[in-house]
Amino acid sequence: MLKTFSITDIGRKRKLNQDYVFTSERAIGNLPNLFIVADGMGGHKAGEYASKYTVETICNCVERSPEKDPILILEKAIEMANTHIRRRASEDVSLEGMGTTVVAATCLEGQLQVANVGDSRLYVVNEGIRQITRDHSLVEEMVRMGGIDREAARNHPDKNIITRAVGANDTVEVDFFTVELAEGDIVLLCSDGLTNMLEDEEIREILGGCGELSDKARRLIENANAHGGKDNIAVVLIEPQYLKDGLVS
Repeated sequence: MLKTFSITDIGRKRKLNQDYVFTSERAIGNLPNLFIVADGMGGHKAGEYASKYTVETICNCVERSPEKDPILILEKAIEMANTHIRRRASEDVSLEGMGTTVVAATCLEGQLQVANVGDSRLYVVNEGIRQITRDHSLVEEMVRMGGIDREAARNHPDKNIITRAVGANDTVEVDFFTVELAEGDIVLLCSDGLTNMLEDEEIREILGGCGELSDKARRLIENANAHGGKDNIAVVLIEPQYLKDGLVS
């Protein structure tokens, strides 16, 4: 059993909300549950369309997939979403150039399977905070190559340039991660509208504080907006519930 809560917010600067979230604590196809954050990009309403359409396509593909391996299920679903987004963009000039990030996760018996394209993130928070996904961004590539340090990356002018997105190319490369969860862990999926406004330690303090998941999620949104709210903000929180023997039910 999982406790979950999801929320999106337009922020203080944007006219449209191009972030889209999906959560299901129940099985979809051969996945026991499914959680997705997508952050769309493109012209007027194109990013909004890209994120929503991508998530809907992923969910439909997952539901119909005959595969048993969660990684294969998610990989094929994201690849199909990429194909569909490319096709729609070629058919409608108003959607030309659209794309979206995607971070998706499914949890079974204490193990989290994660898929990622772009710079939306998944964290595991307990006494500390761990970023599980790796950003597909120009600045992150510069950090990995030693060109700049992590602190300089945070305020770099090219921070929003991403190197992978669903819909950007005819094929999409997806990163996968497997995480063993421990009692007390909270899983956070979010768009960069949160992480560009809040330091990791501030996120950890909020998630480690008192209150229900809904209270913590809303506090994240409020603090991101208090720091400027320069982008749309998406938050999905997952809290596995443990049995006496330590296994996730």
